[in-house]
Amino acid sequence: MSSHHEEEQLGKIYDAKAARRLFRYLAPYKRLVVIALLLTAGLNIVRQIGPLLTKWAIDDYVAPAAAGAMKFDTAFDGITWLALAYIGSLALTLAVGYFQDVLLNTIGQRVMYDLREEIFGKLQSIQVSFYDNNPVGRLITRLTTDVDSLNELFTSGLVEVLGDIVLIAGALGMMFYFNWKLAIVSLAVVPLLWAATMWFRRGAREGFRQVRTKIARLNAFTQEHISGAQVVQLFNREEKAFEQFSEINAAHKQANLDTIFYYAVFYPLVNLISAIGIAAIVWYGGGQVIQNAITVGTLVAFLQYTQRLWQPIQDISDKYNVFQAAVVASERVFKLLDTPDGIESPEQPQTMVTDKKALGRIEFRNVWFAYKGEDWVLKDVSFNVEPGESIALVGHTGSGKTTITNLLMRFYDIQRGEILLDGVNIRQFDLQKLRENFAVVLQDVFLFSGDIAGNIRLGKETIDDARIEWAAGEVRAAGFIEKLPERFATKVRERGAGFSVGQKQLISFARALAFDPSILILDEATSSIDTETEQLIQKAIERVMAKRTSIIVAHRLSTIQRVDKIIVLHKGEIREMGDHQSLLVKRGIYFKLYQLQYKERGVSASTLVAD
Repeated sequence: MSSHHEEEQLGKIYDAKAARRLFRYLAPYKRLVVIALLLTAGLNIVRQIGPLLTKWAIDDYVAPAAAGAMKFDTAFDGITWLALAYIGSLALTLAVGYFQDVLLNTIGQRVMYDLREEIFGKLQSIQVSFYDNNPVGRLITRLTTDVDSLNELFTSGLVEVLGDIVLIAGALGMMFYFNWKLAIVSLAVVPLLWAATMWFRRGAREGFRQVRTKIARLNAFTQEHISGAQVVQLFNREEKAFEQFSEINAAHKQANLDTIFYYAVFYPLVNLISAIGIAAIVWYGGGQVIQNAITVGTLVAFLQYTQRLWQPIQDISDKYNVFQAAVVASERVFKLLDTPDGIESPEQPQTMVTDKKALGRIEFRNVWFAYKGEDWVLKDVSFNVEPGESIALVGHTGSGKTTITNLLMRFYDIQRGEILLDGVNIRQFDLQKLRENFAVVLQDVFLFSGDIAGNIRLGKETIDDARIEWAAGEVRAAGFIEKLPERFATKVRERGAGFSVGQKQLISFARALAFDPSILILDEATSSIDTETEQLIQKAIERVMAKRTSIIVAHRLSTIQRVDKIIVLHKGEIREMGDHQSLLVKRGIYFKLYQLQYKERGVSASTLVAD
């Protein structure tokens, strides 16, 4: 399913279940939430004071003084005190608003911290097969953009809407308290506002969904073509790629413009309806003033309360997209969090023989494995590896070599058979304890941002600097590291940019040796190293392999001639097994593979067998 189709499916307007689940993240901070709600209520109660003070000033001082019923000095003193009270209410509003904003953002940031921790923990624990079907860019979006959408809900959405409701209720209460007939007149335009709001919600909802769909397409296309920029330029596809980007970009622009249309109409429409409501108040209220049914102060206060009534109604409509974005984002986040880990440790795990490390005895018993359905990658595979023994897995691409090592570390679970470590089924071990016994050197080396020492140590504090230097020396990595200005403190950029493929490979070797594993796996580990460098590290590798169980996945058959056992795989089955010389004598698959590699060197495999 493409990413934009997923966006369409997730673009629901509202999901009560997701909303309830979101609010659970507020539970650890319920005291802060209660305080924030009280501050919000207090803030909006204080905002009701202004119109009341205005009414008192006009009715109690301005009007009597204008009619000659009160001395100027008395009226001026009264107005002065009311003005000071008005300023005081504004200062109180400022102070309460400050603490409310700080508290809301504190709650929002804490919730986002907890949510990001949960998402990252999930991404760290979920089985490797999950990443086979989910692009990394989409997962990063869950951790960043989607979580930010939820942050906006907690900091400027939910509580502010509750505050707006309090403000509306307070304004309506004061209006009905002063004059219920005038209050009803002021609410006569509510049906118009309701109709405008429903129109806006429907249009904005669809526009928002279209924007989410188009931005998903835009991001996917951009990421793909930036990653593949070299291929695009190599095959002169710049113009065609730009045309495709322009088309997708135009669709995204149009989706935003369609959404802007509803905003551009709705807000002026709300202002117009508000103006009609004010005009109705002036018309009816003015007549009431003329008839002495109400005071001028009451009419002025009504106009101010009307402003306090319409502004929060408009704000609530504006928060609609905040809620919608948050619910959509929450669905995407919860879909990730609800994904089963797949491979988990048993409730009562088996301990290792030495209680710390495995001895290194490996046994595959009639193992069958398929990544999907019954498309078997391994078929009835059985073999043994004794502690300290070295074996090599060879065969054509797709024969199942790397799959065996992944199964051994339980990145995937087999469908049939058993895999045993020291005589115990690997399913019975704690996953972390199981994988602590392995060190892997891959063909595609991954280096983290930081420094060289950090990439060798990988956060394990028991590996001190002396051991790091020893491991680097053993694999002949110290030669180029010592020439760097900061040696082991040299900064490593993203994915090891600035280091050659061979240098990254050597750092990876040093990392593996520093961890002193019971089982060493070299998966095409020397394929990216030139012949001269390979010769430099070969003796060091052999010394390390002699002390532990070692599994080598290799295309270069010259690197495995001294291993104890070679297992030849073909289409997921073991076809041959033996040491280097015995397999050459058989003149089977291994002989053919060896012959193909040595033809380029002008050496006859038959001659080698004879030797």
